[in-house]
Amino acid sequence: MSSCCHIPEPSPAESHCHEGYNPRKDILLIGMFLIIVAAVILHFTGWHPAYLGTFAHAVAKLIGMMWWGIAGGIVAVGIMSHIPRSYFQALMGRGDTVGGVIRATLAGLLLDLCSHGILMVGAKLYERGVSLAQVMAFLIASPWNSITLTLILISLIGLPWTLAFTAASALLAITTGIIYLHLVKHGYLPPNPHTAPTDPGFDIKADFRTRVSNLKITPKLVSDILKGGFIESLSVLRWLFLGVVLAALIQTFISDQAMATWFGPTIIGLLLTLLTTTIIEVCSEGSTPIGADLVIRAGAPGNGFTFLMAGVSTDYTEVLVLKQTTKSWKIALSLPLLTVPQIVLLGWLMNQV
Repeated sequence: MSSCCHIPEPSPAESHCHEGYNPRKDILLIGMFLIIVAAVILHFTGWHPAYLGTFAHAVAKLIGMMWWGIAGGIVAVGIMSHIPRSYFQALMGRGDTVGGVIRATLAGLLLDLCSHGILMVGAKLYERGVSLAQVMAFLIASPWNSITLTLILISLIGLPWTLAFTAASALLAITTGIIYLHLVKHGYLPPNPHTAPTDPGFDIKADFRTRVSNLKITPKLVSDILKGGFIESLSVLRWLFLGVVLAALIQTFISDQAMATWFGPTIIGLLLTLLTTTIIEVCSEGSTPIGADLVIRAGAPGNGFTFLMAGVSTDYTEVLVLKQTTKSWKIALSLPLLTVPQIVLLGWLMNQV
């Protein structure tokens, strides 16, 4: 074994979930990419004619906030493609247990990627055999709980509310993951078809030491990781690009600041927050300062939490990526159906403090 990333050819059960996908024939991917490129070029020319200029500025701003998360996601997917499936099973634990859901939640809390990078990692986890309940817990816990954004949130709203938001999001991820365990167990939702039996004799520590001792970081290995991650991420990037274009269009014609003035710590304010975060797609970097503004200026911490969490749960990009990954509209639409009621309840409780 010449490299820690050297693994045998995958069996049919381990084949890529996007096998057969041809990006050269993907009209949506190519079309959205060209629109984004044209908008960015227009932005940097300094020519901003009316709404077209506003749209170009919104696209450039979103790409400016998202690029590092997308790049990180591509690298993570490339690395994950070279890691044996047995590692994910060993680290995540059994996918049909509460302990496995808790492990996935902790992984989501610790991973430092934005909501868009997390989507690519979540899709890859599903393809590597992580259970549906664990993938959902991971996605719910992750988006704005990265180390970077947590520090930003602390600076904006203080440590106590940041810790409250983090604890509430972890609770939401665990409870939702447990619900998915039961839905899959009783046949209401399909299990992950990529899941393989766990090898009880696998020693992850011994195997890891062996692979590290034989690791040779070469230009070819780095190239394979980057190229592989990019190719495997294209089917997810198509939806991210669509999300950028739609979000820019909404920002062009709807003023976030004007709508934020209606968000007080009331039931109406909470519902307006839910409505707004549902129709306006904002990446985690963009949602963090807006959520903080709801806590500080509107005096509604529950609305801030709802904006951060429901923005992810009702994110049409996330729903579309889940459909692309799982091949199931039932699974994709179950995310907002299961999480939004819990988010609204937690938001309402926070507003009572």
